[in-house]
Amino acid sequence: MRVVTRPDFDGIVCAVLLMDALHIAPPVHWVQPSDMQHRRVDIREGDVIANLPYHERCSLWFDHHVSNQPDKPITGAFRLAPSAAGIIYDTYRQKITRDYRELVRQTDRIDSADLTLDEILHPEHYPFVLLSMTISNDIEEKNYWEHLIGLLRSRSMGEVMIDPWVRQRCEAVVAANILYEEALRTHTRLAGQVSITDFRLLDPVPNGNRFLIYSLFPECTVNVKIVHVGEDNASIKVGHSILNRGCHVNVGKMLAAFEGGGHRGAGACRFAREKADRYLARIVAILQANEAS
Repeated sequence: MRVVTRPDFDGIVCAVLLMDALHIAPPVHWVQPSDMQHRRVDIREGDVIANLPYHERCSLWFDHHVSNQPDKPITGAFRLAPSAAGIIYDTYRQKITRDYRELVRQTDRIDSADLTLDEILHPEHYPFVLLSMTISNDIEEKNYWEHLIGLLRSRSMGEVMIDPWVRQRCEAVVAANILYEEALRTHTRLAGQVSITDFRLLDPVPNGNRFLIYSLFPECTVNVKIVHVGEDNASIKVGHSILNRGCHVNVGKMLAAFEGGGHRGAGACRFAREKADRYLARIVAILQANEAS
């Protein structure tokens, strides 16, 4: 039996809860949503999938993304919710041995972008928010993801934050956010109420506080960020502003038409690089129209 999930904060907390409740041993099988959608993942009988699109070979599936809503009965649980971790916690509350209530509450807030302006501007003052920012989706960092799972299963949050590896990553995040702000200001343009961040010419791609864009461009209701991924692919991420909530487009449903998916307020798609300009123009046009979906 394996936990199969994605490398983000919700995915890591899903792994923590499933390993505790179902006594699943590490390591986690880490998967990108686009690889699951394109059937590039070796899913086996007994696998427990969380926070990813459904695969018929799995034994249990837990998810909350509107774009992954099942059209038939599944074994596990699906509902539209702030996080997949919250669904797993509700399912196995009686089997889980540690008190994860605050971890799950904070995961709900972070994954649904239910943050305050001060948390956005000063994440170093908020341990859960800062910790979530230390997680990138670079598969080369899977040892760190596994390390975090072990810490969260066995230590208090205060102890997690003074772990040398975690402390080093947190310090790096704070420093990177300063450079990331400069990159956002330089490479973001406005198209009405849509801010468009184009990092395709930058290598390496800047990384930092994903909520910062909303404070830098408060007049915008939604951000579109496009980057190159590897030699052949590109990725577009779309997010409703959490400070100016005027975007009516269901992002997850919209991006399902562009080889991606997600939540109502945020999502991503990955595709062949030659499609980038066409996909970007179509997505921006939909967001400018701002029709409810």
